[in-house]
Amino acid sequence: MTFPSLKSLFWAVVLTAFAGAARSETILFVGNSFTFGATSPVLRYRPEQVTDLNKEGIGGVPAIFKVLTFQAGLDYQVSLETSPGKNFDWHLANRLPLIDRPWDVVILQGQSTLDLERPGDPTRIIEYGRQLSDVLARRNPSARIYFQSTWSRADLTYAKPSPWKGKPIAAMARDVRAGYDRARAVSPAVRGVLPVGEAWTRAMDAGVADPNPYDGVIFGQVDLWGWDQYHASAAGYYLSALVTFGAVTGRDPRSFGEREVAAYELGLSPAQATGLQRAAYEQLTADGLLPEPLGTQGR
Repeated sequence: MTFPSLKSLFWAVVLTAFAGAARSETILFVGNSFTFGATSPVLRYRPEQVTDLNKEGIGGVPAIFKVLTFQAGLDYQVSLETSPGKNFDWHLANRLPLIDRPWDVVILQGQSTLDLERPGDPTRIIEYGRQLSDVLARRNPSARIYFQSTWSRADLTYAKPSPWKGKPIAAMARDVRAGYDRARAVSPAVRGVLPVGEAWTRAMDAGVADPNPYDGVIFGQVDLWGWDQYHASAAGYYLSALVTFGAVTGRDPRSFGEREVAAYELGLSPAQATGLQRAAYEQLTADGLLPEPLGTQGR
């Protein structure tokens, strides 16, 4: 397969954007290293496309989201506020002056184990997720606020002592999602939970991604984890951005196809790009965050 040059890709994106440009919306990503793209090229991916409120020159998952929406002819002004290892309480206590604005959309991502000191305990996510979302909703009652439920960590499933060691790789993602579901139940300002971790599991179940990097990566499959088996690889963060794109815009991630720009720039193969797009779409549909295709309802 022959790819077009980066210059021709750029102009194709520009023409698409001008053809379908919509009203500009603001979106804020609040999170930690799982949002800013640690252990991967995503960390410094296109930082000029987004506004890093901490002025650290980060692109991260928000920059991938920006590139996706640009290709879809949508105009999002993307900002991020991130700090490694932090949970919702830290952002409330330390960054509220930066983030307390009337955003149109907000994505809130907390600690990867729900609680650093008590892994698997959602108490802190529940309490401070409600407080943080309430503050942001007071600034804009119409804001579309989402929690982001993250992935199973291979290190805590296969190597390190944890509540998930020795369990199936899907277990941690399910438990994290359950914690966020409980947080959403007491957070009236939150519209939904983005099922990033479950999209990772779906990619593994479909044979797109390898479920255990400790025994080698199966030929033809992608490793969603970074070198520490904890954070994500470029592929893992790409899948996270696809889920966010689909949930926020209501657009089918499969519409990008094998020539999608961010995947190409991050070094993903056409098969990897389309496989991850399909996993994102299927998980979003299963969660009711995207409509089912015509003719499939009721099956």
